[in-house]
Amino acid sequence: MQAAVIHRFGSVENIVVQTLPVPEVRSGEVLIKVEVAGIGSWDAEEREGEYAEYLGVPEFPYCLGWDGAGVVAAVGAGVDRFNIGDPVYATVFPGSRGGGFYAEYVTVEAEYVSSVPDGLTLTQAGVMGWDVLTARSGIEDVLNVKPGESLMIFGASGGIGHMAVQLAKRLGVRVLAIASGDDGVALARQLGADAVVNGRKDDVVAVAREFAPAGLDAALVTAGGEAVEKALDAVRDGGRIAYPNGVTPPPKPRPGIHISSYDASRGAEATAKLHRLIAVAPFEVHVAHTFPIKEVAEAHRALGEHYLGKLALRLSAE
Repeated sequence: MQAAVIHRFGSVENIVVQTLPVPEVRSGEVLIKVEVAGIGSWDAEEREGEYAEYLGVPEFPYCLGWDGAGVVAAVGAGVDRFNIGDPVYATVFPGSRGGGFYAEYVTVEAEYVSSVPDGLTLTQAGVMGWDVLTARSGIEDVLNVKPGESLMIFGASGGIGHMAVQLAKRLGVRVLAIASGDDGVALARQLGADAVVNGRKDDVVAVAREFAPAGLDAALVTAGGEAVEKALDAVRDGGRIAYPNGVTPPPKPRPGIHISSYDASRGAEATAKLHRLIAVAPFEVHVAHTFPIKEVAEAHRALGEHYLGKLALRLSAE
């Protein structure tokens, strides 16, 4: 099989496409013929070695890619939820035994494999895994938002953020979206946000105070920096702030406000909750650009540029 791998940690120039053996499917696993992999900022961090301490000494060549989608190619003993040819998407941790999703085949524990929700393409499912699980975990599990509450989503035109807008609206929450650029504002508005601010040029605090005169009940922060700190001034005393681990710099402590960092919940229960929310209405996974595997280095360079939603890597021939 073809796979995009690294032989040492470092820059994008270290990514090469080469032939590797198809991984062997073991008991409790699913072998997926990958069509599309998601590309995220964590892929670049992994490539540069930021997870080396967690991974230990990795075995090279090392295949990147935390999530993706394709069709079931084989199942291991004890797996009865899937049949050959089923469209599925899945997530893995860095350094997983079965490899990453930047490969034509990957093995994943069946617990972390899910059928593609109705109405979504394989490309959309391939890029949404960790982002949409992170969005749902933050909104439901950590912030525990209730119908009628006000929620600010900072980074609302990014991968996590644009899906968080939709999930929050399904829960009956009033959403103030802080997006990046005029195109990001248009996307967040299209996805149903009640109010949208261009975080690059608008007075976020003024708009937030008009949106929630008594202060915002909660905020989901998917990016760090000075603009975030100013925006969080609009959260009321007793309010809640949540941010995924990896957001840097993290929000500063604020008296009277509960701030939580978190990791996404995944697995059958978390995915079932997610799918119930997705099924409420048409769900948009915005894919800004899809790169063929031979352009994987360009895909990683694009992570540093302005784009909306997600980037995708296509493993199958078109």
